[in-house]
Amino acid sequence: MAKTDWFVHDRFGMFIHWGLYAIPARCEWVRSIEKLSVEDYQIFFDTFDPVDYNPKEWAKAAKHAGMKYAVMTAKHHDGFCLFDSKLTEYKATNTKAGRDLIREFVDAFRAEGIKIGLYYSLVDWYHPDYPHYGEQHHPMRDNEEYKGIEHNFDNYLDYMHGQVRELCTNYGKLDIMWFDFSYDERSGEGWRATELVRMIRGYFPDVLIDNRLEGSGEGYGSLLTDNPSEFSGDFICPEQVIPLEGFFTESGKPIIWEACVTMNNNWGYTANDRNFKPAEMIIRKLVECVSKGGNLLLNIGPDAKGNIPTESLAILEKMGEWMSKNSESIYGCGSANLGKPEFGRITRNGNILYYHIFENQINGVPLMEIESSQIRRMWFVATGSELKLHACHFLNSYKDIPFVSLGESPILPDGTDTVIGVELM
Repeated sequence: MAKTDWFVHDRFGMFIHWGLYAIPARCEWVRSIEKLSVEDYQIFFDTFDPVDYNPKEWAKAAKHAGMKYAVMTAKHHDGFCLFDSKLTEYKATNTKAGRDLIREFVDAFRAEGIKIGLYYSLVDWYHPDYPHYGEQHHPMRDNEEYKGIEHNFDNYLDYMHGQVRELCTNYGKLDIMWFDFSYDERSGEGWRATELVRMIRGYFPDVLIDNRLEGSGEGYGSLLTDNPSEFSGDFICPEQVIPLEGFFTESGKPIIWEACVTMNNNWGYTANDRNFKPAEMIIRKLVECVSKGGNLLLNIGPDAKGNIPTESLAILEKMGEWMSKNSESIYGCGSANLGKPEFGRITRNGNILYYHIFENQINGVPLMEIESSQIRRMWFVATGSELKLHACHFLNSYKDIPFVSLGESPILPDGTDTVIGVELM
């Protein structure tokens, strides 16, 4: 059994971006965008007190939505740790929270049978030996006071490797290690990546690692080649985009991938961002990912008190309603290797095709690229009700294309996505 089998089967996960940046509530990059100094940012450390944090409720919401794995930010770019690192004082246990918030996440999600992933930023705007002045993303990149200051980057790398070791040794088995992100010379062996990956795999030989030790949300690294590096990772993770098609190596071998997507326009809690995608849209985007052989990692950004936004909870609720009836067309499925139908998408599991119908049809649904003689049975996935081929003289012009009848009503049973299963001989 390949170590990636569960990941390819499960298809749907929860991303959680949470940290000090939930207090200013102007996105997780607020320190860099507004060029805030450590002193400017300290007020958020001093007042961080997530009195409503209840990861058991988060885990229940994820499970109801049909999510099978979850990835949470153990440390984001600002350097603040939600875990009890022994290598820094800049951590949740030293705030009013007073406890290891990652420990609570891990325990709660494991209890619901959800696989565990930890996000760790390779970038760190708090550590004194991470370069400041002139560094592309650092908040102090333009601050002349930092010009000429020397940083011992090896000290930072020792610190970073040490924290990853803590994550590997203090929380039981990890299913995913999700790094973010590489740029310029901060890439590959610039992170001592071979050493880092060997250390991680020494603890967890089957842990899945993303591709961002040598890439970013728009750069995919050597996984696209036929000779990937040792630290290339196990999957590609395009950010805020679903690729036009799946990913393949130079020789045409499919590459495992996962699109990470926000519910609104920001990863971290952003008070004035009410631009939430409708649940119906996200359901269809999950289907699109699976139809192209990929996963969807859908983000939530809890507020400073630890509450998931009500809009996000409503989306998860609606997704759960749909998944409770149609998940067999998602779990264990992938690309059908057929053309995209005009009415929606197709996913496939072995000899079963799942036709996802997004648009009402006038006279039956055409099952393109298969023949009537190939069909063993057809059914509504949501109810299990049998379906029959549609016989109508108006369709005589399309004798080589089987049409399935969805009943007398011209309106789809599920306006978001009506799924029919077609088992082939």
